Parts: sequence; C-alpha cells; structure tokens
Amino acid sequence: MSEVEPAPNREGIILTAFKFELQNIDKRYRVLFCALIAVLIQGCVFSAPLIGATSNSDSKTYTPDDLQSAYSKLAKTDGRVFAFNPKLSSIRVYAFRGGAAPALGHNHVLSLPNFIGFVFLPNKRISDARFDLEFRLDQLELDNPEDRSKLGEAFATHPTPDDIKRTRDHMLGNDNLQANLFPLVRIHAVHIAGERPKLAVDALVEMHGQQQTISLPINVEVLPDHVSVTSAFVIRQSDFGIKAYSVLGGFLAVQNELVIEFSLVGTNTPL
Repeated sequence: MSEVEPAPNREGIILTAFKFELQNIDKRYRVLFCALIAVLIQGCVFSAPLIGATSNSDSKTYTPDDLQSAYSKLAKTDGRVFAFNPKLSSIRVYAFRGGAAPALGHNHVLSLPNFIGFVFLPNKRISDARFDLEFRLDQLELDNPEDRSKLGEAFATHPTPDDIKRTRDHMLGNDNLQANLFPLVRIHAVHIAGERPKLAVDALVEMHGQQQTISLPINVEVLPDHVSVTSAFVIRQSDFGIKAYSVLGGFLAVQNELVIEFSLVGTNTPL
C-alpha cells in the first residue's frame, strides 16, 4: 500500500504560492507583495502553540529562600540591608523591531510586576557591598498601554490584545526565551567599586541557562528608611544562546540588542 502524503500545512501553502507568484510579477510590485505575504504568514508563526510548554503552579509564588537567608545574615554585620519593593519600583526591558520591513512590526516594552531583590550597603568599604535581583520570565508583562504611552513616537503604535498575546507566547516559547526550561533571570554583583552615589558594578547575569559578566553603572541614593537604586544597560540575546526572532529570511525580525533599565526602591525592614 502506498503511503499517503500528509496534507500541507497553512504555512507551506502560503510559501508555495509566494514563490510562484514572486516569479510572475513585475519587480516594481515585489516589495508590496512581500509585505502582504509577511503580514499573512506572521499570523501563522505567532499563532503556533508553545511546544513542550508546561504549566507552573508556583509561577506566582516564587521565593528564593537561599537568597533571603544570605541577606538575613548580612543584616547582622556592619551595614544595612534593603529589600526592594516591586510596588514602589520598576523594571523595563525594551525590544526593538528590525529586519527588512520594520514598519510592519512593533517595538516592545516588557515590565515586571513581581521580582525579588536586595542590596547590602556596608558602613565602611564599598567593595563589601552586595546586590542581587531575580525574576521569572513567565511573569513578564508585555506592552502595557500605560508604559507605551510614556515612550514617545517609537512606541506610538497600538498592538491589539491578540497581537500582544501572540507576541508574548512566541517570545517565551521554544524558539526564543524558552521560559518553560529557563524560567529565572538572575543578576548578581560580583564586584562593586566607586563611591556613592555613583558605583561601577561588574554583574553576573544568568539567563537561558548561561552566564555572562557585564559592567554597568549604578546610582545609589540612601535615606534613613529607604534606598533608591537605578541603572540602565544593554545585553545581546546571542550572548546567552538566544536566537532573536526572525522570519522570511530576516524580512521581519527583532534586533539582537535589548535595553534593560530599572529603578528600585528598597526598605530597611527586618528579614
């Protein structure tokens, strides 16, 4: 009995038609034709389910006891420990459209309503200071309208709720961040120099199962009952083994570089 060939999927039909028609249309119209095909196939790509994704019952309740324990011990030494408060703080990640047709895409802003972080400020040597920040990728919030409204013309487009969901699912899926396999991002200061309020920090960033050391400036302002810590830096997805999103040979893509900025407020409360 001869084998029955599987029915072609939607993406295959579109690509076959795309190749045939591209050979038979005037060069002047090929760019427009490519754009229309890209819009159509983009829906196929973003609508794909998360292969191998699993639900995490603890995704909203992650508490790194080991980190809190370490800072509880530091609180008993010569210095002060501050625990960052997510309700008073903000962490933003900016991803930028790229490829041959960036006008068809959107820039994106990701925010973190939940995270855990601490800073230890010694009374004497700043080199003894410590800083840690941890968050879960599956808690990322994508393209909050309030966040986008503050960012000017580059973020003035208005992705629909369906656009946002498809983009978030793809971003966290197996072809990009693989949040089901690598849910945590950790930033740990390995060396701190300078003098308050301006500090130079070498930080170990753990993401996607890999670690990279980056240098970043940190501004620290200390008041009697709280501390403010701010910074902004750039990471490249490829440095962590992440392949930035791209389709149709780069016709639609996301740039490799991500901008991360945070403004953290910590309170000096017992741990």
